[in-house]
Amino acid sequence: MAVIYDRVALIGLGLIASSMFWAMKRAGVAGEVAGYARSAETRDTARRIGLCDVVCDSAADAVAGADLVVLCVPVGAMDRVAREIAPALKPGAVLSDVGSVKRAVIEAVGPHVPEGVHFIAAHPLAGTEQSGPEAGFAELFDNRWCLLTPEGADEGETARLRRFWEALGSKVDEMDPDHHDLVLAVTSHTPHLIAYTMVGVADDLGRVTDSEVVNFSAAGFRDFTRIAASDPTMWRDVFLTNKDATLEILGRFTEELFALQRAIRQGDGEHLHAYFTRTRAIRRGIIEAGQDTDVPNFGRNPEKS
Repeated sequence: MAVIYDRVALIGLGLIASSMFWAMKRAGVAGEVAGYARSAETRDTARRIGLCDVVCDSAADAVAGADLVVLCVPVGAMDRVAREIAPALKPGAVLSDVGSVKRAVIEAVGPHVPEGVHFIAAHPLAGTEQSGPEAGFAELFDNRWCLLTPEGADEGETARLRRFWEALGSKVDEMDPDHHDLVLAVTSHTPHLIAYTMVGVADDLGRVTDSEVVNFSAAGFRDFTRIAASDPTMWRDVFLTNKDATLEILGRFTEELFALQRAIRQGDGEHLHAYFTRTRAIRRGIIEAGQDTDVPNFGRNPEKS
């Protein structure tokens, strides 16, 4: 495949950035990839495993001359990083990100974008509970959606970024930032919060340390613990920056939960069966849409799950 960007800079070298690098190398869409991480330990790890063609000791050095700069840092750090790299961005470059909240990122980054630089916010809907530079793998984005929220950005550069993510294996769509945040509150943010809560409930009961919950975990609790193992800094920032949408969906969740409590208390099996039948169909729709599989362990590679 032809090179799409001669030089790409990845700021932050965790799971998403490292997977982007391996996917770029697989597809041959980047001439050179520079990387930067705030932690010297992470930079040393990246150099040791061959992550990025060059690992820089400053964010400014990494973005210098880059045609595409991708912010792969927690949402709460976007403002600081954008301010830091702004003077080093070359005219005509594309600045993007991978944050799972979009309105807050646009408001944090937008004011620092220099004239002549194209800011196109993005969110690849892919990940695992693993984190760090050694967690990445080229197949992470295959058949997963990447949502662009360009909000007035240059159409030609938006199309170019679309081709880039498609080359990395993603299906790409565009979405309004506020609508994105509401959709993700339903599909990702609130489920993660519920998972954290359920694992916290088990811990509060004092049974996890007694090994009962660990040893006798059924599939449901195992999936909760897998989700709840995700990076705490990232999820702290997600909930603080997507507060309104998450609280709205949590309110609706609470109403549904109360209705199910009432049905259980009253022995209303008909209501429970109808509810579970309707929600089961949603799971089937996810499989039919190619966003998961019904094979054992959801088809996950045991080395990555």
